[in-house]
Amino acid sequence: MDRVQWSLVLLAAILFLGILSMWVPARWALSAFQIAVFALAAARIVQRKSLTIHPTAVLLGMAVVWGLVQASMGWSVDRYKTLSEVLNWTTILAVFCLGLELGGNKQSRERFLSWLLSFGTGLAAISMLTVFSSPEGVIFWLFHAGSDRRTLGPFVYYNQYAAFIEAVLPLALVRAILDSRRRMLYSVIGALLLASVVAGGSRAGTILCLAEVMVIPLVALGQGVISRRVVARVLLASICTLAVLGAVAGWEVIWRRLQEPNPYAVRKDFLLSSLAMIRDRPLTGFGLGTWPEVYPGFARFDDGLFANQAHNDWAQWAAEGGIPFFLLMVGVVAGAVRPAFRSLWGVGLLAVFVHCLIDYPMQQRPALAAFFFALLGIAMSSGDHRRTPRADGP
Repeated sequence: MDRVQWSLVLLAAILFLGILSMWVPARWALSAFQIAVFALAAARIVQRKSLTIHPTAVLLGMAVVWGLVQASMGWSVDRYKTLSEVLNWTTILAVFCLGLELGGNKQSRERFLSWLLSFGTGLAAISMLTVFSSPEGVIFWLFHAGSDRRTLGPFVYYNQYAAFIEAVLPLALVRAILDSRRRMLYSVIGALLLASVVAGGSRAGTILCLAEVMVIPLVALGQGVISRRVVARVLLASICTLAVLGAVAGWEVIWRRLQEPNPYAVRKDFLLSSLAMIRDRPLTGFGLGTWPEVYPGFARFDDGLFANQAHNDWAQWAAEGGIPFFLLMVGVVAGAVRPAFRSLWGVGLLAVFVHCLIDYPMQQRPALAAFFFALLGIAMSSGDHRRTPRADGP
């Protein structure tokens, strides 16, 4: 393997180990992940003797600078937490640039995505087992994560696990579309990924994953990648295998959650409080990473529990970073739309940003956020699927 392939192997290993260890409450796990990312980025800069300049990289760089400005100008209510969040965004910038630079070679990129799909499939299988057999708050049947929730593999929060699957599931769907010989295999893998989200009990995750199953084949049809006959076959295979695996996983938990009265009432109050924060400091924000500290002053109710996040990443970005930071993130997502649809599998990343409207896939777990942005960088380096010969199927 050449240097690019070795670098992709290292990037995959770093991202996967970051996911597997993100439940660790001690700081060393995140620090080790960040040091590994920066070391690989530095090595690539030395090898290439140049930096990758991309509009999205510029926006992410501005996000880092904005956090530094907040800390230096005294706008942040907690300078230490803001600087810690700046470090997290610097990590995101580094992995995005690595994905953008290393994903330029089609063969290496496809190999990386195959590793990712294998990793996600294995994690989904293990996660379904842990849901039904691991004690609450225990990771991999062995490690206590300091939580009282059901765990899914290394994930202590089912919505963050669902966001991870939202990014991985389209890889199986695209392969089911393009590989007629192994269409049923990839359909089964896709159904397993979706069934694990159902078993975890994420309402939004289940809806978004089902939307991916329906939308991605239709997008492929619109791009002329496949015929209507193949769309029908892919959808039929996916729905049939999902019905079987969903029955194994059990629809009861997600069905009960979907029937809960006012399921987003608490999130609504969090959102209204976040909007009040934004109105109070629309230009400067309260400082990246400070929402939990600021929230009590704007709380609409008190149930005696600690509010750790806004349960809406977009609102939290605006409250912490002000309107300027919010607009930076809008720019990042706007720049991702075309590459996402061009690659097909990148549609899953758009689903993650939609999920950010009602939960916090990007907050609290920096290694998971870095994973999403590494994939975003790879999606932006991907070629156009419309150049692929049309798959009409056997």
